Amino acid sequence: MGIEIERKFLVVSEAWREQASQATPFSQGYLSRDPARTVRVRIAGPRAFLTIKGPTTGAARAEFEYPVPVEDARQLLALSDGPVVEKVRHLCLVDGMTWEVDEFLGANAGLVVAEIELVSESQAFTRPAWLGAEVTGDGRYVNANLAVHPYQGWTR
Repeated sequence: MGIEIERKFLVVSEAWREQASQATPFSQGYLSRDPARTVRVRIAGPRAFLTIKGPTTGAARAEFEYPVPVEDARQLLALSDGPVVEKVRHLCLVDGMTWEVDEFLGANAGLVVAEIELVSESQAFTRPAWLGAEVTGDGRYVNANLAVHPYQGWTR
């Protein structure tokens, strides 16, 4: 079984851009947004994937990801349960670890989050100065929820 252990943070400044090495446009939709079994289809630049995720416990959950033809992914996106989430993912290397910084577009524009994948929940990592509050356990920031409750509609 594949296990994903990741922590997610808000980004509070533009300083991350100085460390960004790659930018990839993402379009992703959900065939199931049930927290017990999320099924996502994603087009990431020239590639596409179907991903099945289990329920989250702490910062970990089961994850299975499979490449699919881009044309199949386009057709699956049309079947999405809710709008497609659009974002640009930037990779930032900090002390030997890769941070994924997602800059959301469309109805989620203005939201920028950073994620780091870990080998264990207790793994130490350097916290860049551009990180803000941790939102790992906050369901509002889960992409499946952002599809139907977009950031621009939140009252802050």
